[in-house]
Amino acid sequence: MRMDLRFRVVALLLSLGILSAARPASANWADKVDPWVLDRLALAPSGEAEFLIVLAEQADLSGAGALRGKETKGRYVFERLRETSARTQAPLLAELTRAGVAHRSFWIANLVWAKGDAAVVAALAARPDVAALAANPTVALRGAEPWTTAAEPAAESPAAVEWNITQVNAPQVWALGYSGQGVVVAGQDTGYRWDHAALKAKYRGWNGTTANHAYNWHDAIHASGGSCGANAVAPCDDHGHGTHTMGTMVGDDGAGNQIGMAPAAKWISCRNMNVGAGTPATYTECWQWFLAPTDLAGQNPDPAAAPDVINNSWGCDVDEGCDAFATEAMRLVVESVRAAGIVPVVSAGNSGSACSTVSNPAAIYDASFTVGSTTSTDAISSFSSRGPVTVDASNRMKPDISAPGDNIRSSTRTSTTSYEGGWSGTSMAGPHVAGLVALLLSADPALAGEVDRIEELVRRSAVHPVFGGGCGVAPGVYPNNTFGSGRIDALAMLQQYIVFRDGFASADTSVWSAALP
Repeated sequence: MRMDLRFRVVALLLSLGILSAARPASANWADKVDPWVLDRLALAPSGEAEFLIVLAEQADLSGAGALRGKETKGRYVFERLRETSARTQAPLLAELTRAGVAHRSFWIANLVWAKGDAAVVAALAARPDVAALAANPTVALRGAEPWTTAAEPAAESPAAVEWNITQVNAPQVWALGYSGQGVVVAGQDTGYRWDHAALKAKYRGWNGTTANHAYNWHDAIHASGGSCGANAVAPCDDHGHGTHTMGTMVGDDGAGNQIGMAPAAKWISCRNMNVGAGTPATYTECWQWFLAPTDLAGQNPDPAAAPDVINNSWGCDVDEGCDAFATEAMRLVVESVRAAGIVPVVSAGNSGSACSTVSNPAAIYDASFTVGSTTSTDAISSFSSRGPVTVDASNRMKPDISAPGDNIRSSTRTSTTSYEGGWSGTSMAGPHVAGLVALLLSADPALAGEVDRIEELVRRSAVHPVFGGGCGVAPGVYPNNTFGSGRIDALAMLQQYIVFRDGFASADTSVWSAALP
């Protein structure tokens, strides 16, 4: 079907005189275009398609690995990304402007969003500075909704510290004086009700008297039919999913609803979905904004304002258009974020219990810290996606770690005081890990930016639930393709770090890795 459509588009271009039948380069041109884009060109009534132009030259960020400290890494990565995009995109952007083609430039990877017809696609794909035209499908949020298992009814009333927060021993870390103070967590999601009682005092844009959303909020939705409208200048949630996930990261209203892992941390946010549906371009825009937050006009980016960790409770389904072309484009984006010293926490997906169901960006990437879901009895949640990753032929073990994600109670967008239990999904598990990172960094701010070290501590201190084997791993063996390295434990993580702090002070990763039990 797709090959047939490709030939139809090429035939159309030949008939328009855009390609020459005598020119063999036309076959190479077609190979540079995502089949999804060709499908839309052939089927869309407008004859246009959205796509991401991936430039051939990408910034070399390898030098970031030798740098110490998050701010130093962030500035280095920001400057190299911006220099590469400014230099290499200039001729392309001038041509798009001259031709009247709608477009938006990105620098977090050398990408440009554009929308055009077959003639535009042909002209762009023929350029030697363009590596590919990738899909930009609209992808609906799936499998992370309020639902309840028969064994675990939803909780409706305040229960002081929620079971999931207690299970991972976060309160014991608070008692030691570490509750996320001095740390900034972030989320890109359906938006956030910033003035919710459990979230308001933790929002970086609130000083106790007035709100300043510059550098603390960005809206990547530029055309919307939802309740938030487009280009919202203050945090807004037109779905509810985002507000729920942020509650698990930092929520505490001081009145008995202790729903969050790191109640002393500050948070910032970006809306990447319009009523629960996003695109690779909106995801990319949020990743970019986090790497160097801007004012409300999208100007004056500042990498020093970047968060320490980003929660990503969303996926870009392969069967909805996030195929190999789009996957490769988004991989570049996530790798830039990691190089900048920001921990990219990503939910594994809700396509279990079959093996190799960790299959969608950004969960599949080696650069992502991918999170599976567990229940109150430390069983793996039935829906939690499993590895290994086969969609990219890597056979990569995933998830990396697991956390509670079954029947989670948290804040909702309905009102400033509303809570709801019974939400289940790896979307609910991921925020626990983002909050866990905040607890660790509040214990030692010097770890900020050291993504490999942070993740290794989380892995090494994880609890090992009973594992019956499967997905290519023998019973009892950790890490595995079901739980990853196990279920997170905040107290064990902190205890291990304190004991082996001297080893971690070394820049030689073999020293600190070998020092851990």
